[in-house]
Order: sequence, then structure tokens, then C-alpha cells
Amino acid sequence: MDLKKIAKDTTKTLITYLTYQAVRVVFEQLDETEPKRAYWLHQFAARETIKDGEVFLEALFRERQDLAFRILTVREHIAEELADFLPELLRTSMQQANTSQRKQQLERMTQVVDPEASNIQSEPLPDAVSDVESVAEAEE
Repeated sequence: MDLKKIAKDTTKTLITYLTYQAVRVVFEQLDETEPKRAYWLHQFAARETIKDGEVFLEALFRERQDLAFRILTVREHIAEELADFLPELLRTSMQQANTSQRKQQLERMTQVVDPEASNIQSEPLPDAVSDVESVAEAEE
């Protein structure tokens, strides 16, 4: 297990996700103040998907430098805000998710299924009147 590679890949994924979130924040801000620019950003994001945050920003810099710088600023701000509590949140959330998965699997593994119970077909119960008639006929 190459922890350095995992850390680099995780960081790249997180940066791309923060880029996506920053684009959403900037879009919402522009939608309130400058709807035409918001529309342009929406169209750009639809055309240049954010599979890789850095590639997305490079393309945005070529077309609208002002928006690219704004997204960089917002992305950095989000990262700084998350940096303090993200490691602990990650640990705690991972432990809770793993505990939940283990619990569910243990419940599945320990369920007792009676194979005969699943084969028994329910038969209609006899009518109370016909029971009385049957008993009366048997006594005669």
C-alpha cells in the first residue's frame, strides 16, 4: 500500500471537489448580482466539465480570467475553513460508516431463517360452523 500515492490522489480529488463547490458559490453570487455572467459561467461549466479542477481552471483562464481568479479565491477560502476540522471529521465519519457496515453485515449473517417455514403453504382455516357439523356427524 503506497500511502503517499493515496494521499496525492485524495488531495487531487479533494481539490477538484473544492473547485466544483467554488464554482457553485460563485455562480450563486453572480446569479443574484450579474445574471448574464452567471449564465455564461453555467454554460462554460456545462461545456468544460469539472473532472479535473486544474484543467477546468486552465480553460477558464483562457476565456474569463476574472472568473477564474474569483473561483481560485473562493476555493482557497473553503479549503482554509475546512482544514481545521476536516481530518477529525474524516476519522470520525469513517469509523461511523465502518461500524454501520459491520453492524448491518453482522445482522445479515446472524438472521435465522427456518427453511421449513418458507416451504409451508398456508391452508385456509376451516369454518367454525363446518367444524361443529363435523363433530355432530361424528357423534351420530
